[in-house]
Amino acid sequence: MTLDDILTPRLGQALRPNIWDAVALILVIGAMVLIVYGGEQTALPLSALDVSPVSLDPVNLPVYALRTTMRMLLAIVCSIIFTFIYAAFAAKSRRAEMVLIPLLDILQSVPILGFLTFTVVFFLNLFPGKVFGAELACVFAIFTSQAWNMTFSMYQSIRNVPKDLEEASQSFHLSGWQRFWRLDVPFAMPGLIWNTMMSMSGGWFFVVASEAITVGNTTVTLPGIGSYVALGIQKQNLPAIGYAILTMLLVIIAYDQLLFRPVVAWADKFRFEQTASATAPTSWTLDLFRSTRALRALTYPFAAINKVVSNLHLAIPGSLRIPARGGSPSRLIDAIWLAFVIASTGYAAWRAYQYLSATLSPSDVLAAVGYGFITLARVIVLITLATLIWVPVGVWIGLRPKLAERIQPLAQFLAAFPANLAFPVFVVIIVRYSLDPNIWLSPLMILGTQWYILFNVIAGASAFPTDLREAAGSFHLGGWRWWIKVILPGIFPYYITGAITASGGSWNASIVAEVASWGDTHLTARGLGAYIATATEAGDFPKVVLGITVMCVLVTLFNRLLWRPLYAFGERRLRLG
Repeated sequence: MTLDDILTPRLGQALRPNIWDAVALILVIGAMVLIVYGGEQTALPLSALDVSPVSLDPVNLPVYALRTTMRMLLAIVCSIIFTFIYAAFAAKSRRAEMVLIPLLDILQSVPILGFLTFTVVFFLNLFPGKVFGAELACVFAIFTSQAWNMTFSMYQSIRNVPKDLEEASQSFHLSGWQRFWRLDVPFAMPGLIWNTMMSMSGGWFFVVASEAITVGNTTVTLPGIGSYVALGIQKQNLPAIGYAILTMLLVIIAYDQLLFRPVVAWADKFRFEQTASATAPTSWTLDLFRSTRALRALTYPFAAINKVVSNLHLAIPGSLRIPARGGSPSRLIDAIWLAFVIASTGYAAWRAYQYLSATLSPSDVLAAVGYGFITLARVIVLITLATLIWVPVGVWIGLRPKLAERIQPLAQFLAAFPANLAFPVFVVIIVRYSLDPNIWLSPLMILGTQWYILFNVIAGASAFPTDLREAAGSFHLGGWRWWIKVILPGIFPYYITGAITASGGSWNASIVAEVASWGDTHLTARGLGAYIATATEAGDFPKVVLGITVMCVLVTLFNRLLWRPLYAFGERRLRLG
């Protein structure tokens, strides 16, 4: 009997479909049909949006949900690609980090309306007369609400790779390319997955602003859940808002079961620990795929390609090589690079001053700065409250994988809940009881703040090594000693990542939360968010630029003076390994 006589029947049996292949095939074909249908809608002329405007008829909600979900998934793919490139450069190169991390602070603090102001016209002119241009503008706006926390998460993970794993990669003589795919990406995977879930929810939070776009005289309304909600708020149609909430819940449950839960279960193998965890996350979708024969066989070529690409020993020419962190620094090159960064920053500041001074006075600048400090006070209070509430809850959930499976879709739904949907309740209560909007509109901002902290703490607790938990149990550490000596140091880097992105999320949420509308009733709280929203609606571009500039400066200073020192402390003192 030859080897071929043995392998041929086994190969034929592996390729023979079973009942699970039929079930999985139905799911795959259904997804492909929906994607093709949604793609066809983007090729229509822009005039089609006027011919068939957004309707509050619930019958249209499935189509609206499909188009919104496709935009968000495309934005997530772009965010993942951006994260891998940007975070790797920032974490691996000390000189690149000098520019990229402050730039990331600025980008995450720029409100989504700030991006829309300058990108809508660009994308519409890129594909004139086509819905595709408006779709790209919407996807880009959603991307700006998703990418930053994912990038911070991966940057934090790469910077905190345990030293014994770094030494092992050096012992195996892995190239930079091999180390990235075989060490950095797997180690970053648990935190990155939970931040991807948070990003999907963050996309829902801002989908109202991205699908119902009004910038000056340019108005574009794309069919979707966001534009449906905006129209329902405008018409004061509570049943329509209820239908939108129900649709959001069903969509979130669907992609949680079909996408995120399988990925969480698959990525559990990347946890850093010396002993196997007692309970591992499960997924019926992943179990279904693993039970198939033909469908799994179709993935073998892709797995082989992935293995070949990740094992490539790429050598970068010395002239193009990025100076690695920890290498011997060149003072001359450092000085030249620093001078270039300072000169570029000074030139940008001078150009902004020229643009703003032509139409604005010093009193306008002082007013914007004053509004900025009011919003900053709200952000500090809300981050403090979110920390006190969600750190214990996140630890409790993250240490219990079975509980995390049940909580996961609920947390995503709550994080996705747009602040706009809470406007009716807040506006009615504030008007009825003559409350101060400056105080009682502030809780709307926490909808964009708390979830970054919760999801990152869950990621940190779920990635906490089981052997360290067992060691703490052996030493009978409990109560406050367990919190202070064991779990808080373990989740500290993850919490800082969540707190940094929560700061940006709060500033972004201020654009929505400080200006609340319900029908003809409009409430405004004093703050930088209301300042930017009012200027955007009026098409006053100098004030929009001024507001965004003040917001960027305040966020960058806040991160540099508080979060960055804490981040450096966690990297230096609380690193695993």
